[in-house]
Amino acid sequence: MSTVQLPEGRYGRSADERADRKLKVVGSVLGVALLVLVGWFAYYYVGGNKISAQVITFKAVSDSAVEAHLEVRKDTDASGYCTVRSQSADGTEVGRADFRFDQHSSRIDKVVTLRTTARGSTAELLGCHAD
Repeated sequence: MSTVQLPEGRYGRSADERADRKLKVVGSVLGVALLVLVGWFAYYYVGGNKISAQVITFKAVSDSAVEAHLEVRKDTDASGYCTVRSQSADGTEVGRADFRFDQHSSRIDKVVTLRTTARGSTAELLGCHAD
């Protein structure tokens, strides 16, 4: 008894080919959605943050104060504040304060004094926020 072989491609796609096509379409749509989401977060982080800063140096000037030299970069017309904290040698937070930056300049160097409850061994910038 001989088997009759049907011509390939004549009767449409097989179920496996249809499933593969659906997976490719779903994968492509999810990939594009992920790229859009990453792009939106990147734009929000870079474009939405009008004030940024870094701690250049710091020193404990007493058991109740730490001086931190901040370099602040911002839009000329932006105003806002940066939060700085200090920790003791054992990691306990001993001071935290917000420092305002309202000057009409795009770059500001400022030494700020952070009051502490014990001797601070660090000065860490937690973040900056525009008004």
